Amino acid sequence: AWVSDRIAAGAAQVAWERDPCILPKATKTAAEIAGARAAHLRDGAAMAEFLCWLDLTAPEGGLTEIDVVRKLEQIRAATGQLRDISFETICGAGPDGAIVHYRVTDDSNRPVVPGELLLVDSGAQYLDGTTDITRTVAVGSVPPEAIRPFTLVLKGLIAMSRLKWPAGLAGRDLDATARVALWRDGFDYDHGTGHGIGAYLSVHEGPQNLSRRGAEPILPGMMLSVEPGYYREGAFGIRTENLVVVRPPEIPPGGDREMLSFETLTLAPIDRRLVDSSLLDPAERAWLDAYHARVAETLTPALDAETARWLATACAPL
Repeated sequence: AWVSDRIAAGAAQVAWERDPCILPKATKTAAEIAGARAAHLRDGAAMAEFLCWLDLTAPEGGLTEIDVVRKLEQIRAATGQLRDISFETICGAGPDGAIVHYRVTDDSNRPVVPGELLLVDSGAQYLDGTTDITRTVAVGSVPPEAIRPFTLVLKGLIAMSRLKWPAGLAGRDLDATARVALWRDGFDYDHGTGHGIGAYLSVHEGPQNLSRRGAEPILPGMMLSVEPGYYREGAFGIRTENLVVVRPPEIPPGGDREMLSFETLTLAPIDRRLVDSSLLDPAERAWLDAYHARVAETLTPALDAETARWLATACAPL
């Protein structure tokens, strides 16, 4: 800015271009991707401990949204490697979950009521990586009216996770993939499907994103969130979010063109009690079962016995 001011004060005109560091920062190196995998393994173990605690404690009543936020932050801090949370945790119980950017305060703090949904969107900053994860869980008994929209949101997550596409496409070209199942039922969500993720940097990093406004081509090494949702005002909110990294291009078996694809980084169970398996096709069921098998296999060695038992049940095949 100092240089620009002085150039502009003279006879010359200033020509601004995009910072040349932007794309090298957005396309992660092999070391940064390895760090992200390590961070997500650590964070996944913390999330498993948290979700186990929540599943055993919340149905008894007595918890509030603030109690949940504090417990999750305590579990992450206990890793001894937490530098900070990625952002102020979103914890919406019942109708608060339908407020997309809800932040609990002492005035808004709501009890976590059995028979309702709880949406928790959180993340951690570790020296080796940045995490961001959303899970929506049933507290005790499952509200039947939430099962279909939850499953449609899941179908969107799976569709984006399985996607292959040719080089040159941008976020706006991919965004609809996560919405098609919701659109068929007349549903949608009023936020982007995903944003760029930093490497121990901003949890919202550009220039890449998955949205209708996303004009930046998606390149190998970019990390993004995939977070479709559904929000019923006054009742509940649903969002399921994983982080992914773009793999190098390769030709799929039997194909003749190189395609890009995603590797899922996030390791945490998705609440199977809210899934209507009849709405999933065989490939979608296979994806979810394979994801849960990978979560259980990867996280179990890092867990205490109680959490490991809970995780084995949470990750059982459909």
